[in-house]
Amino acid sequence: MKICTFNVNSIKARKDLVIEWLNHRNNDIDVLCFQEIKVEDKNFPFEDFKKLGYVYQDISGQKGYNGVATLSKLEISHYQKGLNHEYFDVQKRVLIDKITEKEIFVINTYAPHGDLRGGEKYYYKLDWYKHFINFLKENFDFDNQKVILLGDLNIALEDIDVYDPVLLTDSIGTMPEERELLRQLLNLGLIDTFRN
Repeated sequence: MKICTFNVNSIKARKDLVIEWLNHRNNDIDVLCFQEIKVEDKNFPFEDFKKLGYVYQDISGQKGYNGVATLSKLEISHYQKGLNHEYFDVQKRVLIDKITEKEIFVINTYAPHGDLRGGEKYYYKLDWYKHFINFLKENFDFDNQKVILLGDLNIALEDIDVYDPVLLTDSIGTMPEERELLRQLLNLGLIDTFRN
C-alpha cells in the first residue's frame, strides 16, 4: 500500500499539478492525504479524483484556509472529523479515517503554523498540540492498533530539518517548546518514518 501526504496550499491551485504527478507515476498511490485544501467540502473536485480511482473520499474543509482531505482507492470508513473540541474544531485540521480491509487508522493532520513567541497564534499552537496529544492518548492504543499519523505538523524536529539552523534558531517551528511537543507526540508510540 502506498500513501502520499501533500500540503497543497489550495486544491484549486494545485489540482492539475497533483493529477499530472499521479499520471507521471502511473497513478500508483493508494491513499492521498491533502492538507490546506482551502475549500468548503462542497467545492472539492471530487469527480476529478474519482476518475483516477479515488472513489472513497472524506473531506473536512473550510473556505479560504485550512482543511484536510483523504482520498482512497481502498475502502475507507469515516471515523471522525476534528478533535471533539468546540474551540479547536472551528479550524478544520484533523480528519481520521479507517482503511477497512487493513484495519489501519489514517490521521490526516494540518497543525497550526503558530507565530512568534508570546503571540495569540503561538499560544493557540501550543494549546492545540497539547489537546491533540491528549486526544490521541484517549482514543488510540498505539501498541495494539495500526495507526498512521501524517500531514503538515509545522514543526522541524531537529536542526538537520531546516536549511539554515543558525538563521532559524528559535523561530516559528524550531522553538524548543514546539519541538518538545512534537517529541511528546512521537513518544506515544509512533515511528518517525522519515528518520527511520
